[in-house]
Amino acid sequence: MTPADLSRTVLHAVHRAVAENALRASVPARVRVERTRPGGSGDYACAVALQLAGDAGLPALQVARILRERVAAEPGIGRVEITGPGFLSFTLDAPGDSDRAVLDAVREQGSAYGHGGALRDEVLRFHHPREVRAAVTADAVRRLVVSQGARVRISCEEAGEVGEAVEAEWALLGVTVDAYGTPPVTSPADPIAPLIPVRPVPAGATAAELLKRLGPDATRWGLLRPASHDRAPLGDELLVQGEANPLFLVRYAYARTRALTRGAAALGFTAECGAAPAPYEAASEAAPYESPARPLVDLLADHPRLLLAAARHRAPDRVARQLEAVAHAFFDFHDSCPPLPSGDEKPSAAHRSRLALAEAAGTVLAGGLSLLGISAPAHL
Repeated sequence: MTPADLSRTVLHAVHRAVAENALRASVPARVRVERTRPGGSGDYACAVALQLAGDAGLPALQVARILRERVAAEPGIGRVEITGPGFLSFTLDAPGDSDRAVLDAVREQGSAYGHGGALRDEVLRFHHPREVRAAVTADAVRRLVVSQGARVRISCEEAGEVGEAVEAEWALLGVTVDAYGTPPVTSPADPIAPLIPVRPVPAGATAAELLKRLGPDATRWGLLRPASHDRAPLGDELLVQGEANPLFLVRYAYARTRALTRGAAALGFTAECGAAPAPYEAASEAAPYESPARPLVDLLADHPRLLLAAARHRAPDRVARQLEAVAHAFFDFHDSCPPLPSGDEKPSAAHRSRLALAEAAGTVLAGGLSLLGISAPAHL
């Protein structure tokens, strides 16, 4: 269970307590959990009971007891204690158990891993200038917020005489526009959602020029990888077939995960994340979870939180950087803990478990690239 999962679990417990009339209080938009300070109890602590006590008209300790009953039995949570004036302290299940839960979630949800409904009550209207980077950014932001449940409409400044040509070029980049011209701006008497401007630093080139030189995937990556307030480097380095090119690194990592699955099939075995404690081989007996797998597992566990943050901040560049981090962690893991046996070695439970982690990494990479509107080829 990740901190984001724990936060959602506690928030769900608050919803249940209110729905069951055990608490009469306003449900907060989110619940904050923090690492327990040195000398404290458990892995994480939460002050939500103190936050709700005044509104509920109950002592914080009583609120904490009500919530503890509804959290203690949740998967991934080993123990819930009440400390101090009403803090909830959580001890999570053993790392191996929670890590396998992450891999199970990725396998079950596929490319939709990390999607959710946190923004399901939001109706968003984005408006951008008739410029290629603005159009691609608005499209990527649409994909992100829709993945979190929001409803979206995108408008573009008046197309003018060359509108059809521009729209055709944008279509080759996967961009669609719902309306041209400036829609009405909301007023206190108007329920229409307010316009949200999308105005990154312009690309300095047209869609046609970029497509001719870079193609659609490298163009989108080049436009989206930098933060919107930074200039977008759009040179030939985006086409380099080497690990110094982050786009190549991410797509190559995905292609390698697919090759591992094909290789395992040829050897007659498949992934199984619960097969053994591996891929969490220890660096030492004293630190059993400090392994090359640890950074990769942690990145996969944090992926849902990252996607939600990127959606809230309208920041597709955060997704690109996350994918780069996953790719680097995957190769570090792959080189230290090969998922395929070598030589006369027979496939083992460790290989099946390592393969499960590799496949989960590939799923996250493909899903993230899709949110950026970039293809994930199985062969490079």
